[in-house]
Amino acid sequence: MSEDAKREATRGQIILGWWSRNIGDRESGAARGLAARLRRAGPVAVLAEAAVHDLGRALGVKDAAALIRLVQVLAEVREHSGKPLAAALGGDPPAMSALRFQRLMRVAEGDLTDALRRSIVMADRRCNVADLGQDMLHWSEKTRSRWCFQYFGAATPDALKDSADAIDEEISQ
Repeated sequence: MSEDAKREATRGQIILGWWSRNIGDRESGAARGLAARLRRAGPVAVLAEAAVHDLGRALGVKDAAALIRLVQVLAEVREHSGKPLAAALGGDPPAMSALRFQRLMRVAEGDLTDALRRSIVMADRRCNVADLGQDMLHWSEKTRSRWCFQYFGAATPDALKDSADAIDEEISQ
């Protein structure tokens, strides 16, 4: 396993662990309350939550907008499963139409959080939390391309599984 892959696996475990401890157990009043505040809050109110800063420190995230997007999207997920969100949206029959999925892949970064939150609801609020979290931190052409393969249930090319920087350069050429 390459160093990049190890680092990403670790980040995924950090994200899943944070989600499980802080907002994953919806039987807990504290978890329900935090998830509700994160779903409804504006950017400053999200950053006013100590748990958000705990996640940011653990991941080494310095970009406030990326951290806000990450926790607001994760707050919509109610159940962790092995299936990535894009795969949960696809299938036969798909939970999200192909046309709507295409619009999701083209959405502007400023509208990404709301679009993904609506998508999570369509997937019965169930997906792979670790994968979703990593994708939120590295939303790029590579990520969107991988989601397309997952949505249609096709095997993801090895090139899309490698480091984000190398793939972004390859796709843009």
